[in-house]
Amino acid sequence: MRYGQWGRHALALAMLAATATGALANDSLKLAIGQRGNWETAIAELGNRAGIFKKHNLDLELLYTAGAGETLQTIISGAADIGIGVGTGGALGAFAKGAPVRGIGNATVGANDLYWYVKADSPLKAIKDATEKTTIAYSTAGSSTNMIVLGFVKTFDLKSKPTKTGSPPATLTAVMSDQVDVGWAAPPFGLKEIDEGKIRIVGRGSDVPSMRNQTVRLVIVNADRLKKDKEVIARFMDAYRETLHWMYTDPKALAYYKDFSGIPENLTKKAVSEFYSEAALDPDRIEDMDSVMADAVASKFLPAPLSKEQLAEFFQVPPRKK
Repeated sequence: MRYGQWGRHALALAMLAATATGALANDSLKLAIGQRGNWETAIAELGNRAGIFKKHNLDLELLYTAGAGETLQTIISGAADIGIGVGTGGALGAFAKGAPVRGIGNATVGANDLYWYVKADSPLKAIKDATEKTTIAYSTAGSSTNMIVLGFVKTFDLKSKPTKTGSPPATLTAVMSDQVDVGWAAPPFGLKEIDEGKIRIVGRGSDVPSMRNQTVRLVIVNADRLKKDKEVIARFMDAYRETLHWMYTDPKALAYYKDFSGIPENLTKKAVSEFYSEAALDPDRIEDMDSVMADAVASKFLPAPLSKEQLAEFFQVPPRKK
């Protein structure tokens, strides 16, 4: 009899433990992230390694893409839940066509982090000197680099050919092998080659005046997942904000980043101080949408500016905890 009672008690305890485990189980999110290794797009990676997302009861599955266009399509298809570093104009254009995508945060304000370069022996001194024979790289269609290159063409009245090259490593290979004249990158990628005198910067994203204060890239979400799990997405953004601040206050972040990207800490420190401010990456900064939409219309990513009602539907940024 005692063994029977013990068995029943053991079974009850096991069931209670299973229930408790289920209640505490983490929620899973799949992320599509453009440009593996960039400081800006490393927030989820570093926060995951530091245990910050776990603290918010989240398990992240990270998928890296060749750029914003590929990231956007992955979110639209539902193959991933959240996309990091998607060009604002491309995301708005997809939304205008009825795609299930929403903006839940700023990825970066301004385009000062992106730069364009040539081989050291190139005769080109500045992006404004490009000719009709010059090929200028961007990552993928609909990306912020795509918008900036089109901005170069408009600002400097260029006849140059925008050329899709994918990621910074693929672009560097294309430049060094003379497949494309002007490459693009985001620090700290390429700083080593600059220091060694292999390449020279000839332009920055900030050379396009209209983009200096825009929210040029976004954190986006699949609209169906947002509707189903709004509280989970809000928790993700809480962890995202916490990670961003940690990256600028804890030296461990540089060590994690070096392990992740293979880039020495001294180059990362230089990139962060010269190209990335914490304020620019603040997810709550949604800036200058009128200018963003005007550029998107001019570049034919949008047929017309969105209405206030459409913008309110598109942007569903979870509020910051007080």
